[in-house]
Amino acid sequence: MTDTRTTEPTAVAAPTDAAADATAPAFDPEIGMNVVELALIKQILLGPDSTEIKMILTTPFCPYAGSMINQVKEQVESVVEHDVKVTLLAERWDPRDAGLMW
Repeated sequence: MTDTRTTEPTAVAAPTDAAADATAPAFDPEIGMNVVELALIKQILLGPDSTEIKMILTTPFCPYAGSMINQVKEQVESVVEHDVKVTLLAERWDPRDAGLMW
């Protein structure tokens, strides 16, 4: 027996500006790539009341460190809706981790 039921198209709401902002990646302004593409995010510890992001920088004394840390913190807080701690690790960044070869 053939099913002759038809399905109605489902309307999908367009993302709001707030939702689009929440998914916008944090960028390294000097390199022009986001922190995920650069493999700077090393660990995410997600809890019900707290979240910790462990990340590294591309250079030990990156002049944009404060800006990048704030971007990561704000982006994650807009999604998890609680305080986020960003911890900088002493690990050195290797461009090969991001698939980059110069």
